[in-house]
Amino acid sequence: MSGPKISVVVDAIMAEGRGNLAVRLVAQDEQHLPAFEAGAHVDLHFGDGLVRQYSIASSPRDRDHYLLCIRRMQASRGGSAYVHDRLRVGDPLQISQPRNLFALEPADHYILMAGGIGITPLLSMAEALDQSKARFELHYYVTSRRDAAFARRLAAGFRHGEVHLHTSEAGDGSRKGLPASIQAPLHAARLYLCGPEGFMLHVADQATTAGWREDHIHREAFAAPEVTAPTAGDAAFQVKLASSGRVFDIPADRSIASVLVEAGIDVPLSCEIGICGMCLTPVVDGIVDHRDSVQSDAEKAAPRQSIALCCSRSHSRLITIDL
Repeated sequence: MSGPKISVVVDAIMAEGRGNLAVRLVAQDEQHLPAFEAGAHVDLHFGDGLVRQYSIASSPRDRDHYLLCIRRMQASRGGSAYVHDRLRVGDPLQISQPRNLFALEPADHYILMAGGIGITPLLSMAEALDQSKARFELHYYVTSRRDAAFARRLAAGFRHGEVHLHTSEAGDGSRKGLPASIQAPLHAARLYLCGPEGFMLHVADQATTAGWREDHIHREAFAAPEVTAPTAGDAAFQVKLASSGRVFDIPADRSIASVLVEAGIDVPLSCEIGICGMCLTPVVDGIVDHRDSVQSDAEKAAPRQSIALCCSRSHSRLITIDL
């Protein structure tokens, strides 16, 4: 379902701003890596079942390598700690084929807004837009200049786009005011956001108030919302597999994915917190309790819906999925 894994080697590890490490990956066979579109991500397989998702920051035209950038997270689930403490140049790794749930849509003008490590997919977008001679502006929000990743690349600028670095320590944070282009939306413009959930919600709310169409505001989270995982307070329900008719009980404190995997059902998993879309599965019947941050509100309300098996649940007693 996700394609064969790719064998890569860590070619370089570089500090990119305080707390960030950029990791350059090349193919073990020294061939070009698979093509990808700006906004794509890959899964890194670290071994011992540890799999984490990271956006590709490099230009889609540079297929001799993928460049990732990983921030050390205080509440690391294993991925960032592994990269910062154990990963070394020359280490072999397995990665997935690139996947993209955050692709650039046609527009006359693009506004890219990044908070912290959210710069990674937006840098790739800036590279792609510049190559295609599209007009864009990139706004990057960090606490201080020392926190900025890819500072030298951004300082070099782009031929067809503007770069603006905003720092909270200089009184230029997102709460102090947003770019004028947000306040005066253009009909054919699109807004792309990546960063902490609070940052994206604030910008999206301001943009909507200013008159932006909701379907022209695109977001990608790199951390899950605070409440996604099943808890003891959730209701139990049942899941039916449309292909076989098998029915599984989903307890209040377990995810659909964990129950199915334990039963030997092949479920594609990556982030396991509802931010990558790997386990999205079409729903045949039932009412979904959506808890992922991948799908848009429109997708979650559409007649044909998909459910994130790793975190979402069911409002109905029985839900049937296309698996």
